[in-house]
Formats: sequence, structure tokens, C-alpha cells
Amino acid sequence: MLFNTIDFLIFFVAVVTTIVIVKNKKFQHLFLVFSSYFFFYFSSNYLITLLFFSTILDFYIGKKIWETKNIKKKKLFLIGSLAGNLGLLGFFKYSDFAILQFNFMGEFFEIGESLPFLNLVLPIGISFYTFQTISYTVDIYRGKLSPSDSLKEFALYVSFFPQLVAGPIVRAKDFLPQLREKLDSFSENRNLKQIILKNSNLKLGITLMALGFFKKMFFADNISPLVNSVFSNPIGSESLTIILATIGFGIQIYADFSGYSDIAIGAALVLGFKLPLNFNKPYFAISPSDFWNRWHISLSTWLRDYLYIPLGGSRKSDSRTYVNLIMVMFLGGLWHGANWNFVIWGLLHGLYLVIHRLLKNKIQDTKLLKFFQTTYGKIIGIITMQYFVFLAWIPFRVQDFDSMLYSMQKYIFFDFQYTNTIEFISTQKLPLFLMGLFFILNFISYRKKNLPNIISKLKLRYWIVFLVIIMSSILFFYEGNPENFIYFQF
Repeated sequence: MLFNTIDFLIFFVAVVTTIVIVKNKKFQHLFLVFSSYFFFYFSSNYLITLLFFSTILDFYIGKKIWETKNIKKKKLFLIGSLAGNLGLLGFFKYSDFAILQFNFMGEFFEIGESLPFLNLVLPIGISFYTFQTISYTVDIYRGKLSPSDSLKEFALYVSFFPQLVAGPIVRAKDFLPQLREKLDSFSENRNLKQIILKNSNLKLGITLMALGFFKKMFFADNISPLVNSVFSNPIGSESLTIILATIGFGIQIYADFSGYSDIAIGAALVLGFKLPLNFNKPYFAISPSDFWNRWHISLSTWLRDYLYIPLGGSRKSDSRTYVNLIMVMFLGGLWHGANWNFVIWGLLHGLYLVIHRLLKNKIQDTKLLKFFQTTYGKIIGIITMQYFVFLAWIPFRVQDFDSMLYSMQKYIFFDFQYTNTIEFISTQKLPLFLMGLFFILNFISYRKKNLPNIISKLKLRYWIVFLVIIMSSILFFYEGNPENFIYFQF
């Protein structure tokens, strides 16, 4: 069930209405579990059994890890959890990719016949809820979390519909304690105006949802035709055309994914839950590490806590730190999809992180370091960082290897040809206008800290005007065919 459809709006209003009317906490929990399962079943049908499996597996294994005193048995239970979760993820997401590599090697060395592909359907959200359940059992093993006593509550943690499909990736230690309180914070007053005025979470949640829909349906969906027209067959395109399409995709994927996150966080707030921030103005990052502190934060912190630090982090030698960074970003790239272009994207970011750390270790000039803390230094840092971030978006978007190499070459080595680009620009006026508007609004958002909070605190009449402008802008350009969110494929 896509967020950007009438089906979801009807579903969400029905869920919120029921939560408002029925104040019993146990009923609210149970109702949200069944609502979440319905939400998942609506899109995935029988694949909901995988969600059941992960939930039941880790609920009981978590208890066993907690109750067992023998460290070897604890490890065996943890290995069972990891094997079950990663086994499912690997089978459904990477089987055909592994078969493809096996067949390639077999053909290269002329050893045997090719294996047939399984052509499995990728269950939506499996990469996200798998990471959530893994963090649950690992945190119990580390002694940082006690297991949930209620299967119902744990099931709600795993399946909570706002963030089930594409995150943010939520930690049990942050989510489960919220279930001890009433799910809703709606006023007992049934007057709609009073409910809105007295409930800051409700107003902020609706504001975030509106901004999320605006990012997705106004920016991402209307810029995608420009991106598709170039990257469907980029060979022969001029450098400026490739650069425009690359910038377009960078805006598209940010507006698409951060838009989803805003809707998820906003919907959760309306229901009384707080989910973690997933984006924090990433295109104003001044370094690779700063970028990953701002982009897909719930994934980057998960990779840090459950991969990078256990591998040794930066506690050992510099060379070991560099290997750890490359390894984590390689796996982060592979997490996005069973394709070498995602691996290349991850390795590029791993290389950026290594080079940045090398430079930090080598540069001892205090004047130079102070310069990068000035306004001009930060501007140079932002422009330089985004140049490389957008370069890495090319392998993320272009799956054909020859097309990817051609696009990257044209991006790096400018050809100073404009004839075809001028004609191209004349056919893409709306996407180009929206790209320019995005940068203006993004800069305003950067200058105005916590813009959603500022908007949500407007007087009611001005806040309603804001919502009307947002919805009118979306509907004016909406063509009636809702587009999938990009991260649904992961």
C-alpha cells in the first residue's frame, strides 16, 4: 500500500479514528498489530509469513539469550537468530545474484551447465525489519536490553506500519518503552479545533506528512522524467546533459526517500509514537563522515553500532580502520540491492571516508584547518563534498555497466559541448524549474533550523493555509498515477 494513494489515506484515517475512539491501551496495541499486518498483506500477500517467522523467531530467541547464563549457549542462540534472519534475507534478495555470479564463473572456466534462476519475489521491507529484529537480539546479548514479555508488543515493534516498508530503522530500546504509555495523546475534547490546538504532536505529525507528500509528489515524481529520459540510454549524451540528470537524480532520491521518512515519522507522531530522525540536510555536508551523519541516519548508525564497532572501528591501527570503513560501506552498498552497481556506490563512499581520514591525519596546518571552519571554507567543503556525492549517484542509478562508465566519464571530464543540451533543456522546462526551486527551498530549510516545528507552531488559520498551498501544489502537477518510492525495492 503506497503512502501516496487514496487507499492509504482512507486506511490511515480509519486507524487514527479507531485509536481516538477506543482508549483501552491493550486494544490499541492489538488493533495496531492487525492494522500493520493488513497494511503489509495488502502489498505482499503470502509473503507476510516471512514477517511472522522473523517476529516469532526473535521473540523466543531473545528470551532464551536473556535467560541463559552459559556464554557459549548465548552465542549459539544469537547465531541461530542471525542465521534465520540473514538466511531469509539472503535467500530472497541475493539468490539470483549468487546464481548469476556462479554461472559467469562457470562459463568463464567452462565448468558445467548454467544454473536456472529462481526469480523470487523480493518481499517489501525485508531489509528493514530484518535489521530491526537483529538489533533486538544483539542488544539483548550485549546486556543493553531486556526482552519484551509480550509477543503482541514485540510484533507491533517489528511490523509498525508507518516505517515497516522503508524505515527509519527503529531500535527496540527506543520503541518498546513507548508502549507503556497510551498510544494517543488526543484531547478528550471532541471539538476538532481544540484537538489540534492542544496536541502539538498531532499538528507536527500532519505537518511532516504534508512536507513528505510535497517532497515525493511535487519534486521527486516531477523530476523523474528528466532523469529517466537521460539515464535510460545515456551513451551519446553531452557532459552538461549528464550533469543535469545526475543532479536531478540526486534531488529525486533525496526528495523521494526523505519524503517517505517524513510521512512515516509524521504518521507515527499522529498515533503517539516518536521515530528517529532519518535525514538532516545531507546536501549541506562538508565531509564524507558528515554526509553519513545526515543521510539515512538510522541505517548509518546501525552499520556503525552493529558492524563497524564490532569489526574494531577506529580503535586499532590506521590500516585496520581503513579496511573496516571499506568493508562496512561495501556491505552497506550490497544491502541496497543484489547488483554490482550498488556495491560500486558503497565502495566509492568507503573510499571517500578513507581519503578524508587520511587527509585529516596528514594535515597538521592549523591555519588550513581554521580556514575550513570559516564561512568560505565551509562553502568550499560543501561544494566539493556534493560533487563526489552526486558522482556516486551515477552507479546507484545506472545499472548497465557501459552506460555507467560513460556517464561517470562525462561527469568527470567535461566535454564543453552544448548543442544537444540546449535542445534537451527546451523539452525539460518543468523538471529544471523544480530543480532550481528545490535548491532555494533547501537553502531556506538549512537556514531556518527545525522548519517543520516552526510551521506546526503557526496560528491555526496560517497553518491551514500552509496545508492548502502544499496540497494544491501537489494536485496541480499530479497525473493520477502514483509512483513507487525508490526504497521500496530494497
